[in-house]
Amino acid sequence: MLHLRVIAPPGRTDEVCKVLDACLGATNVVVLPDAARRPAGDVVLADVARESANEVIAGLQALDVHRDGSIALDDIDVSISEVADRAEALAPGHGDDAVIWRQLDERTADETRLTWAFVIFLTLATQLAGIAAMIDSPILVVGAMVLGPEFGTVAAMCYGLVFRDPRRVVRALGTMAAGFALAIVITFVCALVSRWIGVIELDRLPESRPLTAFIYSPDRWSFIVALLAGAAGVLSVTAGKSSALVGVFISVTTVPAAGNLAVALALEHWSEITGSVLQLLVNLAGMVLAGVVTLVAQRVGWDIVQKRQTRARARTTGE
Repeated sequence: MLHLRVIAPPGRTDEVCKVLDACLGATNVVVLPDAARRPAGDVVLADVARESANEVIAGLQALDVHRDGSIALDDIDVSISEVADRAEALAPGHGDDAVIWRQLDERTADETRLTWAFVIFLTLATQLAGIAAMIDSPILVVGAMVLGPEFGTVAAMCYGLVFRDPRRVVRALGTMAAGFALAIVITFVCALVSRWIGVIELDRLPESRPLTAFIYSPDRWSFIVALLAGAAGVLSVTAGKSSALVGVFISVTTVPAAGNLAVALALEHWSEITGSVLQLLVNLAGMVLAGVVTLVAQRVGWDIVQKRQTRARARTTGE
């Protein structure tokens, strides 16, 4: 269940309550007259099943509540209420399968911003991957994968492509490109300085790396894994299952490829540069493609569920 807080502008509280009354998944409605000060209005509280959130948000936005008032949704960790249980049972579909499109919109919008935190985490992950390449350590490769924050920009690109928002796609692509460019340059400079002061040698990057050679050796399995990871990543974001993202991070070799590219450039191992670039691009392309397909499937599926619910409600009302 989700907790809904609405600041209803003066004169629109009854309309807000009608939207909630019409939703089978909404319950525990509370009205606090004149409780809001800025903006001024009544405060309406309710519990809403996750699978009914899109219906409620659409109804409230049709009243322009979001322009003159406020709409906020929070997760409820514990709900002890038989009334709420009945509302959740009446709501269409299942909560874990529901996609709150407005929530996904705001979350992916945040991921398009090039922040210092994004650059720092990506740089640290790329440096770990560079060290993993030099010592042929799969453990460090996994650590670099988990630390990399790049999937947020992938999800933002998928959302922009599905909802035809070219500005978001461009911003996400720019953030990803700038982040990887900075991370690779910084890792390259660190490796170059280490080479100059004698910490690492030209032959430090071994030709034969049985444990980490996959970083710079893309093949059909690289693309297949990227497809699976992209689908799982988008599902974990839309369903609010953040724990599944860890598995996604470990599955793709975007950051390890970037780290290997930086070290290969610094140590003049030209044979690995092309492979690293291809591995990076193959993984990103596979994740974006799978993410788009997954979002389209979810959108179509929930449209069907909503239409069936509308028809069922119309038949009930007619009877």
